[in-house]
Amino acid sequence: MHAKDLISDIVPALKTSDTGIQALNWMEIFRISHLPIVNDKEFLGLISDSDIFDLNMAEESIGNHKLSLFSPFVSENQHIYEVIELVAQLKLSVIPVLNNNKEYLGLITLHDLLQGFAKVTAVDKHGAIIILEMNVNDYFLSEITQIVESEDSKILSLYVSDSENSSKIEVTLKLNTNDATRILQSFNRYNYNVKASYMEDNDMTNLYQNRFDEFMRYLNI
Repeated sequence: MHAKDLISDIVPALKTSDTGIQALNWMEIFRISHLPIVNDKEFLGLISDSDIFDLNMAEESIGNHKLSLFSPFVSENQHIYEVIELVAQLKLSVIPVLNNNKEYLGLITLHDLLQGFAKVTAVDKHGAIIILEMNVNDYFLSEITQIVESEDSKILSLYVSDSENSSKIEVTLKLNTNDATRILQSFNRYNYNVKASYMEDNDMTNLYQNRFDEFMRYLNI
């Protein structure tokens, strides 16, 4: 999934003729703290709610002020993982998207980003989740895949996370089956440490889904 696939179709860009009050109103409506300023198709930069408050003249047009604008953006063909990395690094609520000619195409909100991430990682699909813990030197994707596929199942997504204070890693698997009982037994036979597992009829699975839904509702308030 690429940046161009995540562009919001509802959040507008600001023009230099728009006032600070209008910008703040839009930020409140869409629950964001940044908006891009665009002149025709030229991206001029991002303005934040803090910038507007610092001007102390919110009723005037934005273009009447000398602004030191922050200008982060992603290209239309950048992968969603690159978009997430930049947004997290800069702590942005939106990220502008430009084409190869540096023309403004639109912006991506955190809500759009989360929905896209849910599709890429198959969070929005039903299926069991298994978390394996192992030493980093014991991680062999081919073996893990072989174990899952030997039980007539598929891995929809896989995520590896490490620890700063340990040589161990966690491998999180999202599967295309709700019942992972046989897969768990196979992992045990191969001496894998199954740290946690969640299946459709498990209370913990419902808790996981509820937390995801609550986070989605929070971003959409």
